Amino acid sequence: MKLVFAIVNNDDSHSVSSALTQGGYQATKLASTGGFLMAGNTTFMICSEDGKVDDVIQIISKHSHKRKQFVPNSASYGMSNYTSFPVEVSVGGATIFVTNIERFEKV
Repeated sequence: MKLVFAIVNNDDSHSVSSALTQGGYQATKLASTGGFLMAGNTTFMICSEDGKVDDVIQIISKHSHKRKQFVPNSASYGMSNYTSFPVEVSVGGATIFVTNIERFEKV
C-alpha cells in the first residue's frame, strides 16, 4: 500500500477531487498554504495499492493545470527608495509525494 500526498492549487481542487472519486479513489482533503505566494492550496491524502499509484498520479496531473500569474515584486534602489513592479510567475500544477504505508486500519 502507498500513501499519495498531492498538493494542488485551490483553483484545481474541485476538479481533482471529482476525478479521483470517478476513478474509484477516496481522498482526504486538507487546507494548506505554502510557497512564496502564500496562496491557498489543497493537500490530498490518497491511499492506493502499489499498482494503482501511476493511475492516481495521472488523474491528478490531468486535472492540475499550471498557469501564469502576475505578483508584485519590491526592489530597493538606494537606501529608502522602494518600487513595486509585477513579475510573472508560474503557479498551479501539483506537487506529489508517495510513501509506503506500514500499517493501514479503518475502524
